[in-house]
Amino acid sequence: MSATEIQSPRSAKAPAAKVGSNRIAPQYRRNGSSKGNFEMLAWLFMRLSGVVLVVLIFGHLFVNLLVGEGIHAIDFGFVAGKWADPFWQIWDLAMLWLAMLHGTNGVRTIINDYAEKDATRLWLKIVLYAATTVIIILGTLVIFTFDPCPVVNGVQLPGGFCPAP
Repeated sequence: MSATEIQSPRSAKAPAAKVGSNRIAPQYRRNGSSKGNFEMLAWLFMRLSGVVLVVLIFGHLFVNLLVGEGIHAIDFGFVAGKWADPFWQIWDLAMLWLAMLHGTNGVRTIINDYAEKDATRLWLKIVLYAATTVIIILGTLVIFTFDPCPVVNGVQLPGGFCPAP
């Protein structure tokens, strides 16, 4: 390589640009490829979900920590009462899904930036997507199947907040 050529980093395939000429050989071309659209949509999702998450999280903190008795009122009964209302189920579900997808997209970007081998990148993403899927499914099941007064073998489990049978 002579002093008049510049190689692009991490790419031996890109054409070299000559220093001193009025034109630089284009290394990247914009086209309507699906990968480009996916990355643009992922970027947009990060911005929009971040704004929505700020509202959801501060609403969650306000209700849990400032309304009523504050932090001293948070116990099993508080959560049971909150999740008895479909509004709070949807609120917490949206917070769970957006936080997990937002975080997964961020970690996916980090994997793409720092994992140099294709096989490493593939396996890291498989583990990431599997963990995300398991957490989202389990979290959704907990929110919608939560029963504060379970009955096991015809006997109601102890709890001072459940009505007498």
